[in-house]
Amino acid sequence: MCHLYGAAALEGTDIVKVIAPLIIALLFFPFWAFGAEKEGTSDGIRWKILADGLNHPWSLAFLPDGNILITEREGRLRIVRQGILDPIPVEGMPRIVAYGQGGLLDVVLHPDYQKNRWVYLAYVSDGLGGQGTEVVRARFDGFRLTGHQRIFRALPKSQGGRHFGARMVFDKEGYLYISLGDRGKKDQSQYLDTHPGSVVRLMANGAIPTDNPFVVGGGARPEIFTWGHRNPQGMIVHPETGEVWVHEHGPRGGDEVNILRSGANYGWPIVTHGRAYSGLPIGEGKEKEGMEPPIHVWVPSIAPSGMAFYTGEDFPAWKGSLLIGALKDRMLVRLRLEGADVVKEERLLEGVLGRIRDVRQGPDGLVYLLTDHRNGALIQLAPSGGR
Repeated sequence: MCHLYGAAALEGTDIVKVIAPLIIALLFFPFWAFGAEKEGTSDGIRWKILADGLNHPWSLAFLPDGNILITEREGRLRIVRQGILDPIPVEGMPRIVAYGQGGLLDVVLHPDYQKNRWVYLAYVSDGLGGQGTEVVRARFDGFRLTGHQRIFRALPKSQGGRHFGARMVFDKEGYLYISLGDRGKKDQSQYLDTHPGSVVRLMANGAIPTDNPFVVGGGARPEIFTWGHRNPQGMIVHPETGEVWVHEHGPRGGDEVNILRSGANYGWPIVTHGRAYSGLPIGEGKEKEGMEPPIHVWVPSIAPSGMAFYTGEDFPAWKGSLLIGALKDRMLVRLRLEGADVVKEERLLEGVLGRIRDVRQGPDGLVYLLTDHRNGALIQLAPSGGR
């Protein structure tokens, strides 16, 4: 400013010539500085950034009032109010450890949220032995979480920053499913007396359903519904059958889509379509009696994250399809289904938006994505020809 004041002898027109370019540069700085466009068209899809500046966003949930909750892995819960990202994070968060792949992960609403205001958060916290996934529920008043109840803690906690899971979903009967990674210790996935490498099933208050497969005896954790998983980061309920579908990261190849069956073993690391990062084989092969085969496999890996069944009207060709985000290949994958069979795979927006972490269908029937970057974004997808 001292230089501008020192230029007081300049004629008014000269001052305008000096200041005007600076004003224009400041106004357009976010766009030309980062080379980021706010909207565009690709593969017949019109994409639009609704909010950016998010630090590694992981999950989103649509509130009944039209606002959107978004988790940031570093531990902040954000809210988009009337289309604008509130700069002030939601208050009343639990203790969260952002470490490696861990931090604040999934967010879901209770099926009866409009009456009880329960919001569920999956996150990583520390304790005896290291870190692990936990789930808390709390009531949300629009600005703050209160009345916290921790309803689940994955045990044992262990050192290392890998494979925490953790997606959550409520099924049509109101049971809560939580996916848990093997924590980078693959043999744990075949242990029923520990949680890593499993999907657990709970009642909404954290109680254990009496019809869980391992409730009675045997030393197994009664919360466990399925086991033999590596790192599941996508989970959704089929809109017609009510089945819970899940996908998980393989090692070097071998990403899988599975349908959960009570008490089923999904094989990791005894069977896999992938190989170790060294290139050496893992386990005993691709299949084994008594272990559930996947309904779809990616070799090489796409690093899937986030998943949604599309039931809207805006993309007619997508109806009934499974939409999956990909971190490694930075794209949206559409799996066309006939029943439980994948009959076609389509790869969309490849390299256009970045690492897609979450995929959701909104109440308006459009598709919403989160990109996993330090400057991550909430993105809306619509047909390129308009609604």
